[in-house]
Amino acid sequence: MLNLGFVSAILADYDLNGVLQFASEHNFKCVELMCWPSGNADARRYAGVTHVDVDNLNVEQIHTLTKLYNVSISGLGYYPNPLDPNPEQAEFYREHIKKIIRAAAQLGVPVVNTFIGRNPSLSVGDNLKLYAEHWPAIVKVAEECNVKIGIENCPMWFTDDEWPGGKNLATTPAIWDRLFEIIPSRALGLNYDPSHLIWQMMDEVKPIYDYRDRLHHIHLKDVKLYRDKLNRVGIMANPLEYHSPKLPGLGDVRWRDFFAALTDVRYRGPVCIEVEDKAYESHPDDVQTAILTARNYLNQFLVL
Repeated sequence: MLNLGFVSAILADYDLNGVLQFASEHNFKCVELMCWPSGNADARRYAGVTHVDVDNLNVEQIHTLTKLYNVSISGLGYYPNPLDPNPEQAEFYREHIKKIIRAAAQLGVPVVNTFIGRNPSLSVGDNLKLYAEHWPAIVKVAEECNVKIGIENCPMWFTDDEWPGGKNLATTPAIWDRLFEIIPSRALGLNYDPSHLIWQMMDEVKPIYDYRDRLHHIHLKDVKLYRDKLNRVGIMANPLEYHSPKLPGLGDVRWRDFFAALTDVRYRGPVCIEVEDKAYESHPDDVQTAILTARNYLNQFLVL
């Protein structure tokens, strides 16, 4: 029913063979593989990782490795800001997304995961106009290639670097509705991560029911909301001042209700652990420990 995998960004020092071998040895059924370009990479944490180079795509080699290790590719991932205030930068990002969509079609991968993007200094309404201008061409490529696009719902606002509006427009159900009204294509949907609803003080389970037909991919990441910090700085503070990403089971996501909802709506597909827990970064071995600790917790809801 649910294929457990992980997001390959956390294994930045591994090559593709190493990622798939690790997944196979530890009973993962799939992996979301990162596809950042070799140049023009983002300097932030977990960005700039390339396990599939779509500019030099070797379909036969990738298929050989996935068959060897019996691990499928849940999706191809690339998370830039396609509505960046710098027009040339934004165009570069959008064109690379199109390359990844075409690569996914060649590889037989069903979904490409990314961000809508946002100009942080503009309002939601003005960003929706940018979206209406630039995203139809991307969705058209996806339709032509029979590939789905999963938009992660992370606001991409954590510190002063993303202030004031964040770098991803697709943050709330109200905005998702507008995005789907402007581009009604069923190729466009969600790479749903429940953790981002928690620190926005929202219900992280209800969207599974409301957007059951738009769930193209699932990220499994938890988040801890520190009420004492929130009570001091308030929700208008930079979000990392009152919350922190955690491994599944170590935060505030209601995982039993979450998986009950997925089964209620008959979701069939990948559920991929995304590790962004800073507590597991002091030693290289901590990375593997983080992935396996999350796997062990989630095993109660899944068959490995």
